[in-house]
Amino acid sequence: MGASATKQDTIAAIATAIVPQQGSVGIVRMSGPEAWAIARRIFRAPGSQPWDSHRILYGYLHNPQTGETVDEALLLLMAAPRTYTREDVVELHCHGGMMVVQQTLQLCLQQGARLGQPGEFTLRAFLNGRIDLTQAESVADLVGAQSPQAAQAALAGVQGKLARPIRDLRSNCMDWLAEIEARIDFEDDLPPLDLPAVTAALQTIASQIDRWLATADRGELLRSGLKVAIVGRPNAGKSSLLNAWSRSDRAIVTELPGTTRDVVESRLVVGGIPIQVLDTAGIRETDDLVEKIGVERSRAAARSADLLLLVIEAPRGWTGGDRAIYEQIRAADPDHPLPPTVLVVNKIDLVAPETISSLLPQDFAQVVYMAAAEGRGIDDLEQAILQIARSGRVQAADLDVAINQRQAAALLRAQQAIGRVCETMAQQLPLDFWTIDLRDAIQALGEITGEEVTESVLDRIFSRFCIGK
Repeated sequence: MGASATKQDTIAAIATAIVPQQGSVGIVRMSGPEAWAIARRIFRAPGSQPWDSHRILYGYLHNPQTGETVDEALLLLMAAPRTYTREDVVELHCHGGMMVVQQTLQLCLQQGARLGQPGEFTLRAFLNGRIDLTQAESVADLVGAQSPQAAQAALAGVQGKLARPIRDLRSNCMDWLAEIEARIDFEDDLPPLDLPAVTAALQTIASQIDRWLATADRGELLRSGLKVAIVGRPNAGKSSLLNAWSRSDRAIVTELPGTTRDVVESRLVVGGIPIQVLDTAGIRETDDLVEKIGVERSRAAARSADLLLLVIEAPRGWTGGDRAIYEQIRAADPDHPLPPTVLVVNKIDLVAPETISSLLPQDFAQVVYMAAAEGRGIDDLEQAILQIARSGRVQAADLDVAINQRQAAALLRAQQAIGRVCETMAQQLPLDFWTIDLRDAIQALGEITGEEVTESVLDRIFSRFCIGK
């Protein structure tokens, strides 16, 4: 795509999801200098409706070459600069589904618009100064949010709650750079630098960067969530656990071992954290080819998970089969340690917990007692998962705004540069050396908001957007 996307051309794209026989309204968006002119050629507004900015017109979409009517639609007109991209923008609101929306897009392209690339509308908003880079990234996070908490954190970023403090940090660094460079150029005309004040200011900047870096893991948790794999012997109650937890019948539950032949997936939100739950086939030795494939997929899912739930049966206790499964998963990839594991003692309604608690191994992150078929113990399971997920992290639900991994990398470089300035001061090196690292810090902070950013970085950021946003 390139950061130097042509501002003179007009782009068009479908701005809503296309779902056959389900989407009631579809929107095709255009942005650029020819947007209004193209709209006039393909949209007929009966009567004397004025073509004014920020007005909705009613009428018909038609093919100007054939005169064929394509749809009855609404037209939303927005003139620059009061638009998302700060260019002239047109939105065509037509009937949903696939065919009409695609025909409407084709009309726009036939009349001179170019198909927009992923994120190009938001890229233009950034290039035209309407939003900064943190807000652009938050737009993508908001679209992809998987929980209310993730949406709120993304919305805070869209509103500039991350950009403002980062700009303040950068501004403080630039002020001190100006002070230091003034001493280099006009040393005889200015009083000497107040070294304790400079040191205190840089330490304050470093501590503020520290606080922002601490939000990176929490932000990643909200954005990506956790992958949780349910493993165990056949008929231990894994599918019952998934069904009770997701309040659905995603997995088949019978008394026959080996019923689940493949990995069954469900998505939940627990304590504001998106969780992808994988119910795996019971792990055991088998001659059944299909079941054997399922068992191998179960082992692979277990190794790729962030958290394991090892389900055992309370009436049988901790058996040699349970230990064999645990050891198989643990030994599957010696280079990667086994993820934290919760021991789920299921079917506890059939036996008193105290009769087996002393017989359980002690090397699990948590032990939860459940009667999955009756829906008992779900709250305890969720609390155990949240305790592990939040270990070493602040509770995700308390998160206001958080940085992403790109921003964290830039902040870390800024923090390291500030540290080098302090070391240079302590070694009493000339002022010229101070400015080198201070400029590095300023550049790193500028990369976060987009005041200093390369075209390749922009390409990488906006390529993960959907087309039409």
